[in-house]
Amino acid sequence: MTHTNTNTSPTSLSRMPNPADFVPELNDISAALFRATGNRSVPRTTMSLVHLRAGQIVGNTYLTVLNTGFLRKAGESEERITAVSSWQDAPYFTAAERAALALVEATLQPAPHGRERVTDELYAEVAAHYDEKALATLTIAIGQISFFIALAVIGKPQPVGSLADEQWG
Repeated sequence: MTHTNTNTSPTSLSRMPNPADFVPELNDISAALFRATGNRSVPRTTMSLVHLRAGQIVGNTYLTVLNTGFLRKAGESEERITAVSSWQDAPYFTAAERAALALVEATLQPAPHGRERVTDELYAEVAAHYDEKALATLTIAIGQISFFIALAVIGKPQPVGSLADEQWG
């Protein structure tokens, strides 16, 4: 059965129903990704900053609201949260956070013609701030948000501040 949601009113939860209702393995995948990135080798705040930037890059309200909420709950300042979109010239981020933000941008944005997305120089910069386990975890965190980008931009779940809130219609 095809679900078509033509209701565009503010009460509409999403464009499609929760994909996990049809593919329950999605819950296992999601849980595995959260376990893989929850090993504490990369600060949770850094991963939320990276995920927020990813949501901004793809222009997705669900991901930006969700990760902004995570950062607020973690006690991050409004200045840091707001400055994620202009992190390159903002004074609020550590060198390690800047490297992580540069990595997610390089991964999600097209590379200049004839260049790699993740250059050897960028990789070396990130590796200077993260050991091998942390670099693997950060890479998985970028893959994690990339996985959820597809669900977010196609399914268009309701923007929520917490994963506990109802987001799918």
